[in-house]
Amino acid sequence: MIIRDATADDAEAACAVLRASISELCRDDHRGDPQILARWLANKTPQNVAQWADGQGRSLLVAVEDGAILAVGGLAHPGEITVNYVSPQARFRGISSALVAELERRALALGAREIALLSTETAHRFYLARGYADVGVPAGKFGTAASYPMRKTLGPVR
Repeated sequence: MIIRDATADDAEAACAVLRASISELCRDDHRGDPQILARWLANKTPQNVAQWADGQGRSLLVAVEDGAILAVGGLAHPGEITVNYVSPQARFRGISSALVAELERRALALGAREIALLSTETAHRFYLARGYADVGVPAGKFGTAASYPMRKTLGPVR
């Protein structure tokens, strides 16, 4: 597996990963409610994903294996993770951990000393296990039950 910057050519496949991950893996968040799911997926279009890959104040990374995109991670520069989703078929293989580590390295290289994100219910324990801490009151996003504002202090550049 390699992690690399996404390109506009990756938009269709990356978008499919985002949508499948949210639909299939984030059921604790959307609870199968079609209205919540529709709101959450509304901006997950190939056109938007292509824009997210433009490098203009942000980075969009993809984890690729055998030519297939397995995960998508986004960073608003310098230090906010905006997306981190894995294909349902690639879950529990360490891909999200590797992608988060690369997003953290990118943030450090851009001068960030801490990194922030808004976690889903589904991913909350994942981030806690990687050193992130809750830094605010959970609030719903897109109508979900809870979204957790989290932060992590970053170490020196490696």
